[in-house]
Amino acid sequence: MSRILIVEDEAIIRTALRRLLERHDYRVSEAGSVAEALELDPQRFDLVISDLRLPGEAGTELIARAAPIPVLIMTSYASMRSAVDALKLGAVDYVAKPFDHDELLETVARALHQQAARSTEPPDITEPGGNAQPMIGSCAAMQVVYTRIRKTAPADVTVLIQGESGTGKELVARAIHQQSRRAAAPLICVNCAAIPETLIESELFGHEKGAFTGASAARTGLVEAADGGTLFLDEIGELPLDAQARLLRVLQEGEIRKIGSVETRHVDVRLIAATHRDLRALSRTGEFRLDLYYRLNVMQIDLPPLRERDDDILEIADILLDKACHRHGREGLRLSRASRRTIHDYPWPGNVRELENALERGVILAEGHLIHPDDLGLSAPPRPLAAPPPSPDRGADEPGDAEEDLSLEDYFQHFVLEHQDQMSETELAQKLGISRKCLWERRQRLGIPRKKSPRRSAG
Repeated sequence: MSRILIVEDEAIIRTALRRLLERHDYRVSEAGSVAEALELDPQRFDLVISDLRLPGEAGTELIARAAPIPVLIMTSYASMRSAVDALKLGAVDYVAKPFDHDELLETVARALHQQAARSTEPPDITEPGGNAQPMIGSCAAMQVVYTRIRKTAPADVTVLIQGESGTGKELVARAIHQQSRRAAAPLICVNCAAIPETLIESELFGHEKGAFTGASAARTGLVEAADGGTLFLDEIGELPLDAQARLLRVLQEGEIRKIGSVETRHVDVRLIAATHRDLRALSRTGEFRLDLYYRLNVMQIDLPPLRERDDDILEIADILLDKACHRHGREGLRLSRASRRTIHDYPWPGNVRELENALERGVILAEGHLIHPDDLGLSAPPRPLAAPPPSPDRGADEPGDAEEDLSLEDYFQHFVLEHQDQMSETELAQKLGISRKCLWERRQRLGIPRKKSPRRSAG
């Protein structure tokens, strides 16, 4: 249910507008001036509807202060000049009073739809070199990720990113930091698995001179270095228990104490953690502190593996290929049709990182203008039963491909119909080598209904 803030100094108009919107299932709050609207924090809403003429500041003042929330301007002075001026300042649209109810509702719905579409656009990420580029992918699972990033970034809470190795957890952390209020402060990235267990407490929390053998000088830890900014701890499941206890104190009290010191120091750090492991399961075996898990898991973002992003694989491959060609001075290389099929059907256990490495190999080994499957060096078997990717240059008169697709679909239909009474959906998907989502999609496309398994007796 969308939340709308009405800013109007005339109580009769404000009440009538609120009732109209509430009858159409909008949640509405009211303010009589720009000052009152700012007290309600317009960024908490999905749309602001403001009169142009208000006591004190004009309604157009909210356009910048509510950004990126859209502002719809109302005016009883239905001149094109005031409307154009409002649009130039960034208003999403305008309506003239007295307004037609249907027209107003249509304008509100359109503004909310446009805002929702913008909200799910991939966030831009500034790389260490200074280049800004959006995250890649538009599948449904990534749309959820983008929405969670947009909502989480300004909240300044701890975030736990979960996903397989190579799915881009650090990119998500960068996107959150760069869209947060701490964007101007440092982002410190630490891979907990890459630091020896004997040194990790010193690296994170620092030490005093003489605290242990080899500590010839005092050292500032990475937590303190991130003061005022964001600390990203990748592979936090590898953090030793002693370091976990120290990190818990940072989250609870905002304090650190260097190794060998009796003094504590206050730090203001936002923590983003990432892992490919099940931290709750690790807590049951005593490998991870349950209280730390609860502190970390305020907001959770789950990254899908590449094999579940069928719609994105080839788009990602094309972008990574362009970068690899540029690095090696081989502009103009492209993937053959067979290579595109191989890339689409391969299960990618190493996710985007493995795809990037395969394309790098292909650019180096290709001898013509095309990269062939052998150049990619993929050793694992391709994912079975994956649908072939759409190809713009693929003709309709290629019977070989059609026959192959038909045989795969026949096999799929035969296998599901024969085994669905004895297997669960998860077991069927595992046997076929596909995800449950892919199994459901193929059922829909081929018209194979899902049979409900009979209830098993408790005895």
